[in-house]
Amino acid sequence: MACVDWGVVGSAVEGEPFESFFAVAEPRLRRALVAAYGFDRGREATAEALAWAWEHWSELQSKANPVGYIYRIGERRTRWRRLPSAYVPDDVHEPRFEPGLAAALESLTRRQRLAVVLVYGYGWQLREVAEVCGLAVTTVQNHVERGLAKLRAALEVPES
Repeated sequence: MACVDWGVVGSAVEGEPFESFFAVAEPRLRRALVAAYGFDRGREATAEALAWAWEHWSELQSKANPVGYIYRIGERRTRWRRLPSAYVPDDVHEPRFEPGLAAALESLTRRQRLAVVLVYGYGWQLREVAEVCGLAVTTVQNHVERGLAKLRAALEVPES
């Protein structure tokens, strides 16, 4: 999987057509929001965030971190409803997982789940997660470590 430099994405937006931005940002944004909110709500948040980005493209181009900005737009614009989340692959390129993992992931806090899925499920760097979510790298690392400890306990996997 290609590693996207979020700083480059953020700084190269000025004057760039929306379609180019969309091609780079949509898959990563969708994965981050699905990891944070579950399949249905994450997809809804992605659609809402990208719709906002299209409507406000001239404003978004001036942001230092446009992907992180629309990530937070997606967070705010989704409707909260308590539905069981299913972490099912949405296309053939998504990773497969252990059957008990969905329930174990639901036991994590939203930020722990987001950090663990993006870092270990999609291969993001801690820095990338931090930039998109507006957190410090050390905070993301703490969420990853605590999330992994909870997952190991829930799945009864010994620490290696």
